[in-house]
Parts: sequence; C-alpha cells; structure tokens
Amino acid sequence: MLSFYLEAPAVAAPGLDGWVNAKPVLAEETAYRQTPLPDYVPKILPPTAQRRGSQSTLLATQAAQESLGTTEIAPTELASIFASSIGDPEIVDRLCSALADPQPMVSPTQFHNSVHNAPAGYWSIAIDSLESTSSLAASDASFAAGLLSAAVQCRAESRPLLLVAYDLPFEAPLDAARPLSAPFATSMVVTPFATRQTQLHCTLEINAISAPASRMADAKLEQLRVGNPAARALPLLQQLASPTEKETLTFDYLPDCQQRLKCKPC
Repeated sequence: MLSFYLEAPAVAAPGLDGWVNAKPVLAEETAYRQTPLPDYVPKILPPTAQRRGSQSTLLATQAAQESLGTTEIAPTELASIFASSIGDPEIVDRLCSALADPQPMVSPTQFHNSVHNAPAGYWSIAIDSLESTSSLAASDASFAAGLLSAAVQCRAESRPLLLVAYDLPFEAPLDAARPLSAPFATSMVVTPFATRQTQLHCTLEINAISAPASRMADAKLEQLRVGNPAARALPLLQQLASPTEKETLTFDYLPDCQQRLKCKPC
C-alpha cells in the first residue's frame, strides 16, 4: 500500500477551462456545459516553443502551468511524469500521410515533435529544470499508470513530483481506429509528505477486479470520462474539488486488476 498526498490540481478540457472554473462544476454546485476548448498558448513557454509546440504539448503544458500557480514547491524541485495513451495525434496523422506520399517528406519540426516525450521536453526547457521526467503510455489505463508511477517514485525517492495526463482525439481517418471524444488534460502535484497546500491524503493498492470503476454522476461528465483516457482522472478531481470523508475510488488498470485509492481530506 502506497501513501502519498495531492495538491495543486489543474484541468483543461471542454467546459472545464481551468481549476477555478472547473471546481464548482466538479463539486456539483454548477451544471456542466461542454463549451469549446480555448486555443491555449501557455505563457510559461518561450515564444519559439509556443510557435513550434504541437496541440498536445500546448494542452499538457497549460495544465502543468496551472498546477505551478498553486503550489509553493519550486518548479525546479519537481520531477515529472507525463502520461498519454496516444501521444500526439496531429503529428502521427502528418507522419502517416507523409509515408503514404510517393515522395515522403517530413519537416524537422514535425519529426522533433513525434517522440512521446516531446511535451515533457518542452516542459523541462520552460522551467529550466534538470530533474528527471518520465513519459508513459498504457492505453486506457494511462492515467492510472501515471498515478501509480508517481506514487512509487515519490515514496522511493522521498520527493515531490508533477503528474500530467493528457490526450487529444485523432482526426479522420485515424479516429476510426482509436476514437476519443474530446481533448482533456489534468495535472497535480504528488508529495510524500503533507504541505500547507495539501488537499488529499491517499493510499493506493492494487487488487483483483471486484467492482466497477468509479464513475461521474453527471451523464455528460461520465461521457467525457469514458471518452478520453486522461479523463479517467475525473472522479479523483471531483474528490479534490469537494472531498468527502474516507472516499474510496476504483480505477481500471491491467486486464486482471484494479487500483483502489482511499482518499481523506486534509
């Protein structure tokens, strides 16, 4: 069983534009309305990176930037984990189109952005960090895998981490092979100790499948949750927005096991 703490939640998704706007929706104080996602240009990125960064990089960085605004932990002290089931659908589509061309040509910028850790690289440059960063993918369990990795690393190294999960949908025709309903990114700081900004104390364990995954009561938020692997974080974000005493969340993980997360407000 892994024990850790959470603070500085952030979210960027249609109808959930930033934590200040999303918190009353997740706390069920305001009705959810799915509005278009703004064109994010995170100010933390230098101008060159703002121009060259893909939509995936800009979305992930927007969420990560918001987390930095509400934690007192210096960004250069944070290791980071970036989780995404697809990586960058825009670049994958362009590379596949180029490969199908009789004379395939790929721009250096597209090739540069094609690696799975491109957002993590942009992030490290933006905050001038030499701390470790990991980029992982685990299909629909990418958020759960990122949360587990962050919990293990923060306990093993006794240090805080930034966890970022993001995914954007493919355009046609690749969307037929991997359909996602809407873009979604979230970020939070995972610590092995409580701080003045701590919002939840969590314990995480892995068990055999025994219950359905935690869901959202609102039908449209539930549609968002199942439509994007990064949005599987929504039940946890709801706990951060409106914590209840001793809540237990369940996340689908591997085919034969689940993660069970016990949350207690701090």
